[in-house]
Amino acid sequence: MKPVSKAPLPRSLGMLVALAFLLWAATFAWPHGSFWLKISLSAALLAAVSLRWRPRPLSGLLPSAGDCWRGTVGAAVLYLVFWAGREISLACFDFAGRQIENIYHRGEGTPAWVIAGLLFLVTGPAEEIFWRGTLQQALMERLGRRRGWATATVLYAAVHVASFNFMLIGAAAVAGAFWGGWYAWGGRLPALIVSHALWSSVVFSVLPLR
Repeated sequence: MKPVSKAPLPRSLGMLVALAFLLWAATFAWPHGSFWLKISLSAALLAAVSLRWRPRPLSGLLPSAGDCWRGTVGAAVLYLVFWAGREISLACFDFAGRQIENIYHRGEGTPAWVIAGLLFLVTGPAEEIFWRGTLQQALMERLGRRRGWATATVLYAAVHVASFNFMLIGAAAVAGAFWGGWYAWGGRLPALIVSHALWSSVVFSVLPLR
């Protein structure tokens, strides 16, 4: 990681964050069309804009065999964390079951294989390219590792406020802290891409936690 800079965060980074909030708000608010297609397009646009802002070679995004193995293990660990979190939430909060069901309700009308494909091939990789590879990296370079990770995690959770779903916001905070911490303390971006792609396709389509 580059040395911490005392220079203010670039205006372009703020504009990227504003774009993320706008896209997520529109995705959750606009009632027409497939939610999963809309979120995939939003994530892909953010990734494309961020790669334009901070170009990187394609080879730096492609996972090695080691990345695939570590990403798979990471996805499994996070799935178990969410399984335990679901059980605790259902026991502690009366609204938890309803809000969890509302998350999955957004996928109605879209075949499970389409949801899995979009999450695995588009949304998961694109989110990691933007949220960790671009946004968190820039924040860590200017704020330091811990503050950069914490700020990126808060922003990743906050962008989901547009859903008005406490369980989804909390889930985003947990997942963002997990992947962000992994990245901040030496994780390779391709491994995170594999982890996010696998975890999201499994939890929302293959083995849903509902």
